[in-house]
Amino acid sequence: MSTPPTPAPEGAVGSQQDGPGRPADEHDAAPRTPSAAPSATATPSATASTSGVREVRPPVDVVDVPRARVHHPSDLLGLVLFSVLAVLVVVMATYAQNTTTGVAQDVQGFAVLLRRILFVPVSFLEGFTTVVVPIAVLTELALRRLGRQLIEGLVAAAGATALTAALHWALVSIGSEDLVGGLSVRLGGDWRLTLPGYVAMLAALLTVSGPRNRRRTVAWSWNLLWVTIGVVLITAGASLPGVALALLIGRVAGLAVRYAAGVTPERAYGDALIAAVRRAGFTPTAVVRVPDAVLESERGPGAADAVAALPPATPAQCALARSSGDRLYTLVDADDRRLDLLAFDGDRQVVGMLTRLWRSLRLRGIEGRSAISLRQATERAALLAYAASAAGVRTPQLLSIAEADDSMFLVQERPGDAVPLSDLEPEDVDDEVLHAIWAELALAHTAGIAHRSLTSDVVLVERTADGPRVWITAWEQGDVASSELARRLDTTQIVALLALRVGARRAVESAAAVLPEADIEAIGPLLQTVTLPRRTREEMRAHREVLADLRKALVARLPEADVQPEQLVRFGARTIFTILITIVAVFVVLGYVNVAQIGEVLADSDWRYSALTFALGLVTLLGAALTFVAFSPVRLSVWRATLVQTAATFVALAAPAGIGPAALNLRMLTRQGVTGSLAAATVALVQVSQFITTLLVLLVLTVTSGVSSPSPSTLSVSPAMLIALAVVAATVGVALLFPGVRAWAHRTAGPTVRQTLPRLIEVVGQPWRLALAVGGNVLMTMGYVLAFEAALAALGQEVGLVQTALVYLTGNTAGSVVPTPGGIGTVEAALTVGLSTIAGVNAGVAGTVALLFRLLTYWLRIPFGWAAMRYLSSKGDL
Repeated sequence: MSTPPTPAPEGAVGSQQDGPGRPADEHDAAPRTPSAAPSATATPSATASTSGVREVRPPVDVVDVPRARVHHPSDLLGLVLFSVLAVLVVVMATYAQNTTTGVAQDVQGFAVLLRRILFVPVSFLEGFTTVVVPIAVLTELALRRLGRQLIEGLVAAAGATALTAALHWALVSIGSEDLVGGLSVRLGGDWRLTLPGYVAMLAALLTVSGPRNRRRTVAWSWNLLWVTIGVVLITAGASLPGVALALLIGRVAGLAVRYAAGVTPERAYGDALIAAVRRAGFTPTAVVRVPDAVLESERGPGAADAVAALPPATPAQCALARSSGDRLYTLVDADDRRLDLLAFDGDRQVVGMLTRLWRSLRLRGIEGRSAISLRQATERAALLAYAASAAGVRTPQLLSIAEADDSMFLVQERPGDAVPLSDLEPEDVDDEVLHAIWAELALAHTAGIAHRSLTSDVVLVERTADGPRVWITAWEQGDVASSELARRLDTTQIVALLALRVGARRAVESAAAVLPEADIEAIGPLLQTVTLPRRTREEMRAHREVLADLRKALVARLPEADVQPEQLVRFGARTIFTILITIVAVFVVLGYVNVAQIGEVLADSDWRYSALTFALGLVTLLGAALTFVAFSPVRLSVWRATLVQTAATFVALAAPAGIGPAALNLRMLTRQGVTGSLAAATVALVQVSQFITTLLVLLVLTVTSGVSSPSPSTLSVSPAMLIALAVVAATVGVALLFPGVRAWAHRTAGPTVRQTLPRLIEVVGQPWRLALAVGGNVLMTMGYVLAFEAALAALGQEVGLVQTALVYLTGNTAGSVVPTPGGIGTVEAALTVGLSTIAGVNAGVAGTVALLFRLLTYWLRIPFGWAAMRYLSSKGDL
């Protein structure tokens, strides 16, 4: 006689359905984890046994945090990928028309056969798809009570439609003939631009509405859309690039809405989590979240109170949560055993996979094999755990694996009363502990296993009556049948983390007590921050001297040891920066420079004055270098400083005016051992001195131009301009009378003044430095003025030095205010306006002079800047 089942109350967090049936769709119901209170208790539920007797399951206490909508990194990755693909489609439509047209013609060869098969017109199929798909999808979302997702789908569809319409208008209005032709198709004898908006609208709606395996209408709607697209392409109803671009626009709009609004996580919580534990072979009575394992993506409304209410975890659990970065629970079963339940979530694998892929591309053999799926990552973790246990390494025993929704779970034993190395004081790490750590690592290496991510959180120490016992946990990133390099990396990581705890000398001595000299000697070349796990790297930033102390200790132990860093990085940040700058330079030069126009300008100019303009432009680099040397807190050679200023002419292609030289000066000082704050103060002082010098020269020339004029009619600056300057000065003075304006000015200029004033006082105390700085600034400023005068002379224009200086200084200052790379376009326009208004030069001639001046003092210096950048990078100065 069977016992009738006890019904579970609605909404109970731990309530279970009879049997291991598929959990409800998490997109379709409210989260089953507590939304306000962090815990709940499920009443006993009944399930049928093989003998026909109903088995009453014990109640399950679930203590968790409320789920928040998460912003999937995969959505952001897809957004970027589809945007890049859309750009590629536009490029192909413009420059590969023969290819796209050929593909379209091949496909359209089936048009006659398809028209015989179709029993409805193509226009009817398009209309049917456009009307039926949204109605079906939105109806299903409404029936499932997914109101927020329904609204997001409508927003995405409207956004995709608007984007398509805006792009269509832009192409018709300002698009090139080649681009419009590539996206057009012949309809009714005329070429017509085709960018089907309904494709973008449906793609955006289906992207937001959910995955195919959880929405039946989404599954067959995608199929119907693909069929419609195929028919339209074959019957020449739209161009292949146009349809592809519309489809990509829809995907971009849908993914943008999904990432911005977030989605309900597909991770297993509540009922699904308990069902997974039971499928793993355990009868849970309680599942309690470890506070340290609460992910940032889960910290939604009410999460703070829920986390605060979670019971404290053991030090070993906290360390495991930090090292793995995944969800961790305390599992209590019917036998009152306390186990660790580690959850791997699919959405978190995307970031980890990208990080490992990037490191494997950038580093030589350091990064381990990348897992491309949740199952592969879990199976790898299980394999390493089993292999380490079989090798005799003391590690938590893996008991079972289970899967639910987009999560996989590992059930493993707890490492007793062990404490992570990060929580131990240096005096607690005695020689016995050090020997035990090396002994456990030796067991793994003897079996060919490498951990690859040894930190102070994965090495645990347990005190027993028989002495210390060491545990090594978190083998997820490890290797079986590991390479020699992987094992050397393990040894290096252990030495580094021990040096942070007990000092470099003791760390090296403990390694020498158990390792052969060859292994000790192999540590030196790998003592680099790039070989260390992220946790250890963060600790090293606070103790930068540790790596140097380790190298000294190794040399003291083995005088013949080679401690020069091994080349492990294929390319660094400088290489990437140089490549990006080069790409930007190529596009800027190709898009801005009119070679034919430049040729005409050079042909009309006097080559002797043009050469003088170019030479004077190079002199300005020496002036900037002298100022940099004068203010530098360390000794710099004038030659090396000049190379830095030359390299800045190349960097200026991708940085607003003045930013490139400042960044390189800062980099040069920090590479010379200057602290960050002192280097920033020095660079700020250089820029402030250049600005002040420019203003003083402009003021002096303005005054002298009026004094030296033979008659009022030849005054370089008109009375109206002087009145305007007076009005501006009066406006500034009146504004400073208001406390709010004074506070704003203090907030804006105060940090720069406080940063540069101590360094300025120090320089003022050394008159030769001050004179060198002033001389360098004047040389740089007057070098540009004289170069501008030479450019005028090259085209037969006589303006006068004072007027030339006024035009250049005002024009260059006004043009540099607009933050374009290198002042491209704005400086030329400002100089042209200045020559035509202040100096009275014909506007056409003024534009030619400005173009010649910028060509000789900016564009032609870029190759020299590139060479200087490569040279300084190879010498390690940048």
